Amino acid sequence: MNTTQVPLHPLQTEWDADVRAGNPLDFPGYEPPGEESVLTGRTASYALIEGRFDVLGGSMGVAHGERVVRAYRRARDERLPVVVVAASGGARLQEGMLALVQLPRTAAAARDHAAAGLLQVAVLRGPTTGGVYASYASLADVAAAEPGAMIGFAGPRVVELTTGEAVPRDSHTAESAFAAGLVDALVTRERQAAWVEAALGTTPWPPARPRVRSGHSHAVPEGALGEVQRARSELRPTGAEWAAALCSSWTPLRGRGDGVEAGLATIDGRRLVVVGMTRRRVRPDDYRLARRAAALAGRVGLPLLTFVDTPGADPSPASEAGGVAREIASTFAALDALASVSVSVCVGEGGSGGALALAHADRLLLLEHAVFSVIGPEGAAAILDRSGDAAAVARRAEQLKLRARDLASLGVIDGVLPEDEAAVRAAILRAIDDASPGDRRRRPDAATAAWLR
Repeated sequence: MNTTQVPLHPLQTEWDADVRAGNPLDFPGYEPPGEESVLTGRTASYALIEGRFDVLGGSMGVAHGERVVRAYRRARDERLPVVVVAASGGARLQEGMLALVQLPRTAAAARDHAAAGLLQVAVLRGPTTGGVYASYASLADVAAAEPGAMIGFAGPRVVELTTGEAVPRDSHTAESAFAAGLVDALVTRERQAAWVEAALGTTPWPPARPRVRSGHSHAVPEGALGEVQRARSELRPTGAEWAAALCSSWTPLRGRGDGVEAGLATIDGRRLVVVGMTRRRVRPDDYRLARRAAALAGRVGLPLLTFVDTPGADPSPASEAGGVAREIASTFAALDALASVSVSVCVGEGGSGGALALAHADRLLLLEHAVFSVIGPEGAAAILDRSGDAAAVARRAEQLKLRARDLASLGVIDGVLPEDEAAVRAAILRAIDDASPGDRRRRPDAATAAWLR
């Protein structure tokens, strides 16, 4: 465990170095430290709250909590993002309940800062446990952990002594937190400063994913069925790959699913939040990640961009038990409530409501050979014809009007884009500039009204 203090950036101004606390419990043998277990102040670009494990194990007592509360308030007043560097054993037991009440105090201060529309970033060093982890350190919008760090609410030794249960070696680690989607990245100490700057949008953190591919795996038939097959081609770029191609910077927001990727990103110098589908069926955890991304975009006033590409929501028993229908409905509601502009581009297959949940945007665009439908043609043939016959499937594909040009004529999308990277980038930026929050309702309302009799 590396507990060496390595500051991310030098402070221009230190805050509240004179804030000290006494010995409120008259705890035997306790001497309040000459220095506190947290350093606060401002750098050139953000407010810093940095835990000091070398002072009483980084524990949070009265003075630690007060410094943190004041730092969030100053950052809010000065319109600064906050960067938390955590390294703590938890609440300071020698200060008892007065230490414990710092948890809600610091959490409330973090919430007030967030409510002002300001970004919060956290770096969790080893160890990050107890009251610091269970308060302000876990409330950041995006968080990285140091590889090999102990991360957990209670340290393994405390768990074993209080529960009598042995803690597995792979528990309470940065790696286990990352696998569970509790932190967004694993970043070595040498790269943490760069990661923080990328998360704040001041320097790039390039996407580490494959670039856009092109081509089709086989010849496709004419007509709508051919467009469906083209949209599903394994050689066609996924939504996540389109994000990788278009974004010059990508700080991931991590979830537990594999159907969606999300991140704080930059396109041509424009800061935004991006969600890209991976062509897999979307599960409940994927919708939760998408809503997290949308909530962040709305709170800090960034545009939300989604790349749609999925056959639909996962219908498995596991997803049903996970409340997939409720997750879809909640995602519709979250995107409808978004305070910032949203743009969605369907780059492959838009499969039913599972796809539309991430396409309820102020501008909905389709690539020329993308498709969007209430159901796949195979499903339509199975329901209406009780057949999987190729002719029935092709007929239903035509009748569903699922091609981009058909959807444009129905008024349910805003435009059709050529399948060219430069053209797509330009169209996205133009849509962000032209759209207004609330257009997401006007388009489907108008399309509905046109067909009422």
